[in-house]
Amino acid sequence: MIELDPRTTVRVVGIGCHPGQLTVEARAAIAACDYVIAADKGPDDPLLALRRAICAEVGVELVAVPDPPRDRSAGLDEAGYDGAVLDWHDARAAAYGAVMVGRPGTVGFLVWGDPAFYDSTIRVVDRLGVPYDVLPGISALSLLAARHRVVLHEVGRPVLVTTGRRLAAEVAAGHDNLVVMLDGGLQAATLAGEWDIWWGANLGSPHEELVAGPLASVVADVRAARARAKDADGWVMDTYLLRRLGDAAPQ
Repeated sequence: MIELDPRTTVRVVGIGCHPGQLTVEARAAIAACDYVIAADKGPDDPLLALRRAICAEVGVELVAVPDPPRDRSAGLDEAGYDGAVLDWHDARAAAYGAVMVGRPGTVGFLVWGDPAFYDSTIRVVDRLGVPYDVLPGISALSLLAARHRVVLHEVGRPVLVTTGRRLAAEVAAGHDNLVVMLDGGLQAATLAGEWDIWWGANLGSPHEELVAGPLASVVADVRAARARAKDADGWVMDTYLLRRLGDAAPQ
């Protein structure tokens, strides 16, 4: 573990799914930071550009750190995938710590959406061994439900939040009401049976896309909408609610 100045503290700030969704609390937290660290995924990283815009608006320096490579081999089994992610977290912590060694103060990390859902920032910051706090942001899950005017779970029943990678296994285990994230390949299209889907991409942005209906009937619409979102924004993040057809409508 890198030894950092004891005066160093970190704020992990959820910034919502678009700059317009930045909460008053989050904006004040960013403004109080001495600088912000952000991963730089390359010269055409639109999410880094959005973080730069937020920092410029509140008057805080952003320090871009080249994002370490991650093993994304298609053939990784569950243990190999988990190991690759852990190695990536270690490498990110080392890269961020190297910046922080000579720069004590309050350091911000701006998390797209909410830090609680499928984001590694809390785990990475925990490796740095410095005091930190976490501020929530408006999540894609919340926006998805709001845009489609649905409740993610039925009365008295659960909803499972999972990934495209695990979707088939979760359905095989009996889950029939799921919110799916990190599914660029739309694994729902491979499922047997009849399902309803409420899908959204780039939620909160001016170019957000929404599709809803029986899965088999709208798969082509989802793929076309996903392509439009990527063309418009240069990136695409999508999520969806999937419910076995015939269950009660969202309450």
